[in-house]
Amino acid sequence: MIKNDLFLKALKGETVDRPPVWMMRQAGRYLPEFMALKKKYDFFTRCRTPELASEITVQPIDIIGPDAAILFSDILVIPQAMNIEVEMKDGIGPWLPNPIRSQADVDQVIVPNIDEELGYVMDAISLTKEKLDNRVPLIGFAGSPWTILCYAVQGQGSKNFDKAKAFCFTQPKAAHQLLQKITDTTIAYLKKKVATGVNAVQVFDSWGGMLSPVDYQEFSWKYIQQIVDALKDETEVIVFGKGCWFALNEMANSGAAALGVDWTCSARNARYLTGGNITLQGNFDPSRLLSPPSDIKKMVKQMIDEFGKDRYIANLGHGILPNIPVENARAFVDAVKEYQVKNEN
Repeated sequence: MIKNDLFLKALKGETVDRPPVWMMRQAGRYLPEFMALKKKYDFFTRCRTPELASEITVQPIDIIGPDAAILFSDILVIPQAMNIEVEMKDGIGPWLPNPIRSQADVDQVIVPNIDEELGYVMDAISLTKEKLDNRVPLIGFAGSPWTILCYAVQGQGSKNFDKAKAFCFTQPKAAHQLLQKITDTTIAYLKKKVATGVNAVQVFDSWGGMLSPVDYQEFSWKYIQQIVDALKDETEVIVFGKGCWFALNEMANSGAAALGVDWTCSARNARYLTGGNITLQGNFDPSRLLSPPSDIKKMVKQMIDEFGKDRYIANLGHGILPNIPVENARAFVDAVKEYQVKNEN
């Protein structure tokens, strides 16, 4: 039995004393303890070594105290398992030496055996569950098929993913074949995560906002919907589409348990667009964690007031930045935890 199940209650829409809180990318780069491991081990070694991944996952639980843990991993372990080479280069980020640009390239992409190619992730989940000792729930995650395609075709991060979009618009048949292979792999991967012990899953559509609403339906949403349909009866599914406010209404009727909201969409608009009947997660601007802790606490209280304490999970509107002081991250978490106390006074 999980001792702090506030996060799971919010996902199910139950009444709570205060919202739960966690932060995207909370297991990572703003923590000195994480940076010490980064100096010793390269990125994918940390992802592939269950002892390291589990240690990193639990660090923020011990240091800043959020209500849920999210497994330390990366969305790009999926393409790696699919016969697409992915490196992580300092100062550049993801780097794919052989990006996919043709039907022939797509034909080389496999739908892998999850146990064989991604068993190390399941080992990390098992170790993490031991270390958490039922203190808080554990979240598993994957990138959306569109977001994975963006990296696979572009070959690296981008401000506009022009090559990825060009591939979809000039070779739609190949693009849809690739998206389906990624979708099939992602479903199998997330199902295995659930079977191994994660308590909820989140799909990150980090680059969904690069597409027009019409193109989003064709190249992103219909594949995310497949993932939601496949997982919703087994676990709670959170969908986070950065810049995808235009799809919130459809997302709200998808069977997802919760929807992430970025900082460009107000609480009022998010509640309106989703019909007010689904749990929302977000939407604090990650850069605002550079504000003084006293200001952070005021802004967090205002954010909760605007979303309402029920059907709400306090979070950032995207991943935490590497230059955030630990005490500021802690102030964010503490402000949510103190919300209940302030209401009782």
